[in-house]
Amino acid sequence: MTSAPRFIKLLRCLADAVPAILLVAMFLCFIIQVFMRYVMDNPVGWTVEVCVIAWLWILLWGQSVSAEEIDEIRFDIVYGSVPDAVRRWFRVIFSILLVGIYAWSLPALWDFVTFMKIQETSYLDIGFNWVYSIALIFSFVTILRYLWIFWTAAQGRHVGHSTADDIGRKDFSE
Repeated sequence: MTSAPRFIKLLRCLADAVPAILLVAMFLCFIIQVFMRYVMDNPVGWTVEVCVIAWLWILLWGQSVSAEEIDEIRFDIVYGSVPDAVRRWFRVIFSILLVGIYAWSLPALWDFVTFMKIQETSYLDIGFNWVYSIALIFSFVTILRYLWIFWTAAQGRHVGHSTADDIGRKDFSE
């Protein structure tokens, strides 16, 4: 029984490590690019390509897999000032809207990503279907996340922050 939570914790740590590893790769490519351009007088283009791909993956992986619900942007001035029941309805309504939008766009996104296999990146010759596959991961995980938010809000188990003070605490007390 203790191995399952430990395994989930390990998966969570690995998922959180992906953006950090990609950020290190970006930094190393930046250093290589500076060295090659200003020391060797022979700039290389592949480093820029790696940085752009890594940044795309950092943003979409980070928001869908690594970020927690508390990290999401809300209109805190409204959300924090309404009662728990209204906050719960906000979560239900916006969860339904976001799941609907992402689910509706998923087939078109799938078509786009699979179509992009016909083109490769300029320097590394990576198929753009692999580069943009993170968009599919982002959409799928976001759908799952908002289904979970909907489920918990519909059951009334978790309504988010209780007061405006709780909302502001995350930003200013750490």
